[in-house]
Amino acid sequence: MALGALAPGLAMIAVDAPVSISPVISFDLRSLCRAGFRGPGQGVAPFHADDGIHLGGDPGGRDRLLLDRRALARLMRIKRFIRENSLSLFFLTIFLAALIGQAIAGHAAYNNEQLAHHDAAVGFWDYVTSSSFGQAVMENWQSEYLQFALFAVATVWLLQRGSPESKELDAAGTESDEEQMIGRHAREDSPALARYGDWRTTLYSNSVIIAMALIFLGAWFAQSVTGMTAYNSDQADHGEPRLSWLSYVGSADFWEATLQNWQSEFLAVGSFAVLVVYLRQRGSPESKPVGAPVDGATGEEG
Repeated sequence: MALGALAPGLAMIAVDAPVSISPVISFDLRSLCRAGFRGPGQGVAPFHADDGIHLGGDPGGRDRLLLDRRALARLMRIKRFIRENSLSLFFLTIFLAALIGQAIAGHAAYNNEQLAHHDAAVGFWDYVTSSSFGQAVMENWQSEYLQFALFAVATVWLLQRGSPESKELDAAGTESDEEQMIGRHAREDSPALARYGDWRTTLYSNSVIIAMALIFLGAWFAQSVTGMTAYNSDQADHGEPRLSWLSYVGSADFWEATLQNWQSEFLAVGSFAVLVVYLRQRGSPESKPVGAPVDGATGEEG
């Protein structure tokens, strides 16, 4: 039964006495009255932070508090955060799972190769801090961030008729300050950097591409260093000369590993932009509405 339905009856009971409803549950009426159970027609106020329902016959035992408004508020904030950030949390979770899986599988494959060459196997931590693992991770990261950096730049000016990944056909370009709500056209809730209208706004206006490009360059450089270290280690095992960094980044070995990642990323993005012209995913912002015409609804999300 809802506690609100008990309010009329509770108003006629002495508030100093605990009332046992069962051998297990009793109500501290003073707490309930402070919480707002005033009687018929007088409404019900929220619980205070120290009010609640207690188990057993000791209504004054705050260490046995069941219903705590502060704890409930914290729980609701956590649930709201998870719901409002579920997309990034989902991809973070599967990213970590895939990275751990890659490390485990890579460690096993590396040791198999070591044993095949009559070399000693290495521990898991030694493997995940090695150049071999670093190169395998970085060469994928750099290609992913390059993909999104290029996609962000290309979609400013390039169009794809009927694709929700494209802007509308008459909206190519960087758009006006009014459309972008910058400078004197900024709203009250616009970020501060959008209001200046000077170099700071220009920098902020391109901050996605700048961030993606910097991460790409960092990952690309890390790939080149770890790749060079792994390559030179293999060269030393075979009695071959080592390469400098510049020689390695100009080598076929480096560019074969780099371009095999780039081509797959470019294919995935380009094919997705075309496939969503004809195919649909109901409810996804990456798709047009299911009933949208094939050649229409350019830039429209479902």
